[in-house]
Amino acid sequence: MPPGIPYIIGNEAAERFSFYGMRTILTIFMVNYLWLMGDSPIAKLSDAEATKHFHDFVSLVYLTPIFGALLADLFFGKYRIIMVLSVVYCIGHAALALMGVVGEAHWWLIAGLWLISIGSGGIKPCVSAHVGDQFGSENRHLLPRIFNWFYWSINLGAFLSTLLTPWLLEWHGPHWAFGVPGVLMALATLVFWMGRWKFVHIPAKGTGFLKELFSPVGLKAIAKLFSIYVFVAIFWALFDQTGSSWVLQAENMDRNWLGIEWLPSQIQALNPILILTFIPLFSYVIYPLIDKFFPLTPLRKISIGLFLTAASFALVSMAQGRIDAGGTPSISWQLLAYVLLTAGEVMVSIVCLEFSYTQAPRSMKSVIMAIFLISVSLGNQFTAAINHFIQVESPLATIESTSNEVAHGGYDQQSGTKDDFQLTFDEDGKRTALNFAGKAELDLLLDRFKAEIESNNFEAPGNERGAELAASLNDPWGVPYQFRLINRNQMRIWSNGADGETLTPWDQGAVLQISRPDTTEPSAIAAFFDRFRPEEPWLERRKAELGVETKAEANAAGHQVSRDYFVGGLVKLEGASYFWFFTMVMLGAAAIFVIVARIYQPKEYFHDEVDEAEARGEAIGN
Repeated sequence: MPPGIPYIIGNEAAERFSFYGMRTILTIFMVNYLWLMGDSPIAKLSDAEATKHFHDFVSLVYLTPIFGALLADLFFGKYRIIMVLSVVYCIGHAALALMGVVGEAHWWLIAGLWLISIGSGGIKPCVSAHVGDQFGSENRHLLPRIFNWFYWSINLGAFLSTLLTPWLLEWHGPHWAFGVPGVLMALATLVFWMGRWKFVHIPAKGTGFLKELFSPVGLKAIAKLFSIYVFVAIFWALFDQTGSSWVLQAENMDRNWLGIEWLPSQIQALNPILILTFIPLFSYVIYPLIDKFFPLTPLRKISIGLFLTAASFALVSMAQGRIDAGGTPSISWQLLAYVLLTAGEVMVSIVCLEFSYTQAPRSMKSVIMAIFLISVSLGNQFTAAINHFIQVESPLATIESTSNEVAHGGYDQQSGTKDDFQLTFDEDGKRTALNFAGKAELDLLLDRFKAEIESNNFEAPGNERGAELAASLNDPWGVPYQFRLINRNQMRIWSNGADGETLTPWDQGAVLQISRPDTTEPSAIAAFFDRFRPEEPWLERRKAELGVETKAEANAAGHQVSRDYFVGGLVKLEGASYFWFFTMVMLGAAAIFVIVARIYQPKEYFHDEVDEAEARGEAIGN
């Protein structure tokens, strides 16, 4: 085994702790914490907005590797690029830790995420290729094993951070939750620097690299691999939703498992712990067993993994269907889905990473690693684009407070007509009221719903009963109101508005929210750390500072039914339909990939080998 490998593995474990630590809490932070980071509360991000921003960030993280790879292969070599961009990475974590200390929190968030994208993304292809560079023809047989252990170290760091970082966010707040991963990134940089004399250093190829990149061999290798990466991108479009839509789904599930009330973000810890188990299980048991019946090539492994991924999303789709019906399904639905998804990850991500290295011409190892990572970027950009497309614009978002009351002309953009609406602001510019045509009648309908909920022991009516109640009253345009149960605590009653079309910026209505006293105990997953936590979670302390209703105040008030009025701002694809959409996309991609895998012709390259063409050139003195 090459002597530099322990330093790379140690570096990767610490670096992945830092990355997955901040990634794990990013969606929850944007939805539940960001609006309280300034001197006064601001508008909360919707689930779809937070999901879009999350996948935009992950997409950028996996797009920047191409620039890191080009810098490494053209000018500086892999080692120098890893060291310099690791420092940039550390500065990005520091920016996130400073959110809310000075200046606008969202600007610190943007700056931190950009710096982390440049740092983390830039070093990714270099680290992966640096691992492969440590091996030659004599020990290449160890390469599959070391890529498995390389991935094992990634998931060890991810497992520890996925448990710890949500706990830090819950009890000590964003500064500690984002700061501790930054410290681990600094440690990762130090560990890598300590191994500088142990590594095999493959120098930058300069213009020779460009010649090979644009040679027929180089372009053919890229084109062939990209035919694989298109399908792998769809895998990542689904897989990375474990950090966004799956976390938001977990908020509406019964998270009591093994006697522990898990935080929504902590469910992600199951993925790395399964990886730690599955890597040796697949390498030493499952793959050899399948090989006895038919040759299990890398492309066949990837094909099986894509189908497993579709199955995992089918499970969360069924769980979401129960949530849509007002139920509270067990987190076991997600746990079983994680088993299938992680098995898919082992057979898609790890195998494709190793396969990509072997298929890359000798001076293009970093660039091919980067192109592989671009497939992750494309997958996340696909998910971000879907979440952008499904958001219906709200005319309220463009209105700024210039006086205590602001009027809007509505759908026809003319004042004094039936579709006008008005907003009222306080002296701090915070919206205090929204008025529109038919609001008084809508309030009568909402009162009927409230009475129904209270008479039913604060249980929301089902979709059938809700639709019956909503249809008992017409909107100002003579059309019955509509109803949708979002989950057991939320329901929407709305009109299509003046344009008569559903899911447009002119829909108007209200969301009813049932608030229940919280009787659950705080998460005990970090029982060892409980002695270090304060009496109240950071979010509750922050709400008290800003004068926002706290959980204790809500519990004292008992069950409540509140209403939040809206104009526009709905989503076109929500609930179980959202998850089923991605399930079918993955299933279709997996079916087509079977055909592509059958016609693909692999060709391997290693850095210490000379191909036949070069050998012939040397023989004639060229």
